[in-house]
Amino acid sequence: MQFSSIETPRLSLVLGTEPVLEAVLRGDRSLGKLLGVEVPFGWTEFGDPIFRFSLDMVRENALEALWWTYLPVLREEKVLIGSCGYKGPPDKEGVVEIGYEIAKPFRLQGLATELAMGLIHKAFSYPQVTAVKAHTLAEINASGSVLKKCGMEKVAELFDPEDGDIWQWVLNRPAAMKS
Repeated sequence: MQFSSIETPRLSLVLGTEPVLEAVLRGDRSLGKLLGVEVPFGWTEFGDPIFRFSLDMVRENALEALWWTYLPVLREEKVLIGSCGYKGPPDKEGVVEIGYEIAKPFRLQGLATELAMGLIHKAFSYPQVTAVKAHTLAEINASGSVLKKCGMEKVAELFDPEDGDIWQWVLNRPAAMKS
């Protein structure tokens, strides 16, 4: 079965369509069989709620599926390494937010940077997207390093009711891409 995806040098970010998200919720074995990949234990720390939410959003408007969940698969190894995506379509100012997670055995290999760059490039392929943002905990950490490598700048410190103090990172559409 062929799946829509964002391609990077080592990864296929498989689009979370309704059948893919349903397989996620049925369990690792079902997901692995559908995608034809190994699904390691602990591949997601986010858990079912985020995938249920994405599935609800995709069911509500299938045309917006590309603005929700992707599953990063190491192509050569055929193994799922985490999850990633957008937190919805561009807002009225054209800003989209990215998020990602990499399973522990696959960290420190540049994969988070690669998948974040894939999401950023894909977002900027849509002319309505003016900027990409992300949030991290308000501390120096690996996620902040990833975002810096992607060209993002820390622009604000905010308070999130669930996470506490967070930093907001932004990358504006490159001038060469503006219409």
